[in-house]
Amino acid sequence: MLVSGSVYGVPEAGPIWRTLPWRAGDWLARSFTEALSLQYLFLPSSWALLRHPWFRAADVVQLYNTHGGYFSHSVLGVASRRKPFVWRLSDMWPLTGHCCYSYECDRWKTGCGSCPLLSDEPALREDRTALLWRAKRSIYADAKVTLVAPSRWIAGLAAQSPLVQHWPLEIIPNGLNLKVFRPIARAAAREVLGLPQEEALILFSSVETKAYRKGGTFVAEAVQRLKGNTRTPFRLLVVGNRAAEWEQAVDVPVTAIDAVKDDHLLATVYSAADVFVHPALADNLPNGVLESLACGTPVVAFDVGGVGEAVRPMETGYLARHNDAQDLAAGLQRLLDDDDLRRRLGRRGRAVAEAEYDMELQTQRFETLYRRVLRDR
Repeated sequence: MLVSGSVYGVPEAGPIWRTLPWRAGDWLARSFTEALSLQYLFLPSSWALLRHPWFRAADVVQLYNTHGGYFSHSVLGVASRRKPFVWRLSDMWPLTGHCCYSYECDRWKTGCGSCPLLSDEPALREDRTALLWRAKRSIYADAKVTLVAPSRWIAGLAAQSPLVQHWPLEIIPNGLNLKVFRPIARAAAREVLGLPQEEALILFSSVETKAYRKGGTFVAEAVQRLKGNTRTPFRLLVVGNRAAEWEQAVDVPVTAIDAVKDDHLLATVYSAADVFVHPALADNLPNGVLESLACGTPVVAFDVGGVGEAVRPMETGYLARHNDAQDLAAGLQRLLDDDDLRRRLGRRGRAVAEAEYDMELQTQRFETLYRRVLRDR
């Protein structure tokens, strides 16, 4: 597995080349392309991929999230003529001039330029989005790639994209290890985490809890609206980077836990909560939502991207109107005040996870795709 740095629990994963000359070359190239806002157009080590022993031994090359300054898509044309490539769409970046999510902007359909989202990650100093869009079009025209969409939503966007609509596409939802992400008795989970048993718990979890796209401002407003209005007193459980800042950000009881990397502990966190709130302003098919459902904890979320494919209204959770803190609070209150409804949604969420989001099912689908790609090569 070739990645930007390292992967927790996978010691063999690492960059394409670890030696100092390659790292220095990539650093210089990143400095140059970042200064000129030429996002990832050149990284020496990406071309060295062609000589990497893992690449040479591979039957199929699987790409995931490639933006981050460790892989340049400029190599796709040459590399995909040597090996079949399958690219999973983690977000919209492969379809746009630079952004991961376009929100209400549709310029990615016509060539970008005059970008309203330059500061969005991965940020650009200058507006080179039209140039970058054209560069992707040129690179993709020479590449042979099969796309995988984890959600019907992003599959629909890919079908509208002038950049990638000529590539074959398969919808394969994300999968989870359902032996790890499973319901744990709530009282036992809370005891492990040292959480109070008598309060209702609203979980807000994100790697970056203060990131704009994650919608934390709507969590803050929603819980303030809920204060004093729920049948049972509640506590906000925040998990992720900068979680401690939430203790001063809202006038409700808060328990903060730093980012959790261990999946077994994360499953305990989901099981301890009464409801998981996911107010992302843009998203694909987020793992956090699937993990919560698998642990039997219903989800209250904004109706954006592919979220509604898993959070099914009053079946596995509550879908609030986009950017509507009042409706988000209404969904939270409805679930917190109705124990029977919450338990029913939790059981159904687990059943949906078992039927549609099992890692074994995802593996079977990818294996079938790989065999077909190799057969049709």
